[in-house]
Amino acid sequence: MDMDSASTVVLQALTQATSQDTAVLKPAEEQLRQWETQPGFYSVLLNIFNNHMLDVNVRWLAVLYFKNGIDRYWRRLAPHALSEEEKMSLRAGLITNFNEPVNQIATQIAVLIAKVARLDCPRQWPELIPILLESVKGQDGLQQHRALLTFYHVTKTLASKRLPQDRPLFQDLASGIYSFACSLWSHHTDCFLQQIYARNEVAALSSLERTLLSLKVLRKLTVHGFQEPQQNMEVMGFLNAVFERLKQFLECCRQVGPDSTCREKLEKTIILYTKVLLDFLEYHPCPFIPLIQRSLEFAVSYVFTPAGEGVTFERFIVQCMNLIKMIVKNDAYKPAKNIDDSKPESLEAHKIKTAFFTHPTLTEIGRRLVSHYFLLTEEELAMWEEDPESFAVEETGGDSWKYSLRPCTEVLFLDIFHNYSQTLTPVLLDMVQNLQGPTNVEDPVQLLMKDAVYNAVGLAAYELFDNVDFDQWFKNQLLGELQVSHHRYKLIRRRVIWLIGQWISVKFKSDLRPLLYEVILSLMQDPDLVVRIETATTLKLTVDDFEFRTEQFLPYLESIFGLLFQLLQQVTECDTKMQVLHVISCVIERVNIQIRPYVACLVQYLPLLWKQSEEHNMLRCAILTTLIHLVQGLGAESKNLYPFLLPIIQLSTDVSQPPHVYLLDDGLELWLVTLENSPAVTPELLRIFQNMSALLELSSENLRTCFQIVNAYMYLSAPEFLQNYAESLCRSFCDLLRDITNEGQVQVLKVVEIALKVSPILGAHMFQPLLPAVFRGIVDGERYPVVMSTYLGIIGRVLLQNSSFFSSLLAQMASECGQEMDHLLGSVIEMWVDRMDNITQPERRKLSSLALLSLLPSDNSVIQDKFCGIINICVEALHDVMTEDPETGTFKDCMLMSHFEEPKLSDDEEPPTEQDKRKKLLALEDPVHSVSLQQFVYEKLKAQQALMGDEGFGVLMESVDTELVRQLQEFLQGF
Repeated sequence: MDMDSASTVVLQALTQATSQDTAVLKPAEEQLRQWETQPGFYSVLLNIFNNHMLDVNVRWLAVLYFKNGIDRYWRRLAPHALSEEEKMSLRAGLITNFNEPVNQIATQIAVLIAKVARLDCPRQWPELIPILLESVKGQDGLQQHRALLTFYHVTKTLASKRLPQDRPLFQDLASGIYSFACSLWSHHTDCFLQQIYARNEVAALSSLERTLLSLKVLRKLTVHGFQEPQQNMEVMGFLNAVFERLKQFLECCRQVGPDSTCREKLEKTIILYTKVLLDFLEYHPCPFIPLIQRSLEFAVSYVFTPAGEGVTFERFIVQCMNLIKMIVKNDAYKPAKNIDDSKPESLEAHKIKTAFFTHPTLTEIGRRLVSHYFLLTEEELAMWEEDPESFAVEETGGDSWKYSLRPCTEVLFLDIFHNYSQTLTPVLLDMVQNLQGPTNVEDPVQLLMKDAVYNAVGLAAYELFDNVDFDQWFKNQLLGELQVSHHRYKLIRRRVIWLIGQWISVKFKSDLRPLLYEVILSLMQDPDLVVRIETATTLKLTVDDFEFRTEQFLPYLESIFGLLFQLLQQVTECDTKMQVLHVISCVIERVNIQIRPYVACLVQYLPLLWKQSEEHNMLRCAILTTLIHLVQGLGAESKNLYPFLLPIIQLSTDVSQPPHVYLLDDGLELWLVTLENSPAVTPELLRIFQNMSALLELSSENLRTCFQIVNAYMYLSAPEFLQNYAESLCRSFCDLLRDITNEGQVQVLKVVEIALKVSPILGAHMFQPLLPAVFRGIVDGERYPVVMSTYLGIIGRVLLQNSSFFSSLLAQMASECGQEMDHLLGSVIEMWVDRMDNITQPERRKLSSLALLSLLPSDNSVIQDKFCGIINICVEALHDVMTEDPETGTFKDCMLMSHFEEPKLSDDEEPPTEQDKRKKLLALEDPVHSVSLQQFVYEKLKAQQALMGDEGFGVLMESVDTELVRQLQEFLQGF
């Protein structure tokens, strides 16, 4: 590119690319895309974004195009890579000056310099760090800040390189600049503190910004720049200084107040200090040991004593709690079970922790966690009143609480309780004892305290197993609490039903379940919505529990299910509807067919809910899950849902529709259970299979489910299905088999095997293009046993149930291989006998025996030559399938099925699906289950004897091992 003319046209294109008019915007973007690979383009961009006289939006876009170009074209081996000469010029231009006036552009330039540094520093760009350090020392405020900003992003990027060859380079850099980074941080920190005490907030804010950047640099250098940081006095000195600086900055918080312009950045800096400690602890637990005592003293002081009053803020408390938690549960600080196997560092850390966590300290921490941090706040109580659904969802783990105080407090409580349960159990039980009996509804403090204590008992349920007789407590205390109907007592009603949910899988007698269902039935009618939602959640935990008994629940099923449906209609928030739907799904899953009389209202409501949830894909996922369990519960009756159900399956599994990204997994599962429970195929159900070709092309983790769906169609209506879709399915399978794992190959072949089982003639005809590869796999001796086993199963089906097709296939393969048919048949039989051990399923072993026996009687010399091998396989199969009748001493084929019986089921057993019934009926016609192997062997040998005559047959039998003959005669006694 000629620089002058190029600058003009590129500037014009960039200007047009900032337009709001798409007619102007699109051609400009296309032009810029074409220039991306032109030599000199990035030099022009550099000149444009360095020209402060130009429009900010144009300069911003120039930076973005430059940054994207680094990702695509900077690497030496990238297609259309930049020349080394242009890269050298660009590197020089990027660090000529650090005087960008616009903050956002300055940040983007710093990021793109860091991207180049990641690829080129220090080898191709050794001057970068020295120039940055020199600029950071400068007196010009803007230049100093921009250089420091760039210094941070470069350090951050280089620290993130994790390859073994990169780490020593960063460690060399760290050791070379650490002293400077420390003095820089210390200087800016002192400046800030002087200015803030002098109440010069404007200057203080500027110094604080530099303090923050220099601290970010130090954090990366400290955590990632030293292999043995404990050996470096400056590193350990900095880490020790962090505690003093934290105290100074926290005092600044008290001084400036909540409305100061510095407050936000001040809190951000305090949090960054805590991140330095947390990161160092995570990456260097042993070098952190000298800091354990000071860390615990600092964190506990600010979080659990009056020292923190007036200076702490929520995020800081969270960080302090995380620091305590990481020290308490760190495996490196725990001695081995056999103390002699412990490392000295572990023993030292354990000793420091034991000395710190004395009985009084633990008692104070435990009491304060429960009585202070577990209390519901005024904001939470207000949310309960004003927006009960949001309160209920957040209390059960909504995303917005991910980094908030309450879950952090509860996790810390659990970790400390688990590690120091002997000390803390009596403390918690004492708190429970002090709150026995109903609490005065006029005493809000005591109500909140009881809520907090019961929360602690629920969280620590597993730890308290041996110390709390929950059954007695439930009957003597908690039931009474639930019967207090006063509006203010909703706090306790909600907490008690939650508490029961926590204990249900820990310690709750089965014979108390009916009493609990009475309670649930009552609370599902509570006037407070939060109580009703919490009750539904506890119901889910109850029916999910291992000790759930359907017969105990059935008397309450109709009423509770009706109330759940009412709740689903009453709630309006997407998250709450999902929560209630999960409970409904769980109930349907556990009671199965017993749900049938009660689902009419739900079935009528779900189409409306589906329509309303068009913009809420996660809610639609919950509806799909509910439908899965509903179809399983309804069985064959689910056909009545098809007008609603089938369009949902169609949408969820259509990869051309955007919602499939969210709905596909559940949509496929619903499709499968719909087929499994379908009493008969319908044109609409058959039509949905048009979605399958695109799904098979995806080759995703859903392939297994896709194959199960194909199989289900085969069992449902093989003739119609194969005539409509076998051709496209065969093409998809041929494509798949070119690039698929052995496990995937087996899944494809099993579909073919099932097609042959369901419809031997049609299946062989429809999947004919796949069979030559199967044949070749046997002849060539496929090495993977499971694949070989499936090959033999397929050819066994063809040989036994479609002999004329086998003959034509053999002729085709002989022609392709240039061999005689008999010679090729001999090779197949020989390989079959040799690889019989690859077949592990008894059904396939019997099938192999039946298939090879079907070649008899024969005067073909090749078959007679392989007679010994055929008999060997037959005897092996007889051992597999024959069982001895202890009364008569005779043998019978255990795989024979004479008729279909509906199994007798207990209440907890799932009834057979329609597909299970179809499989049973199919098995009655399958030679494996309808032909006695013992009788088949006898008849085939008799026919061979008749063909050859006694003498010829005798000679043939002499080729068989005498021990095999003896075993064969034993199996054929009585014939």
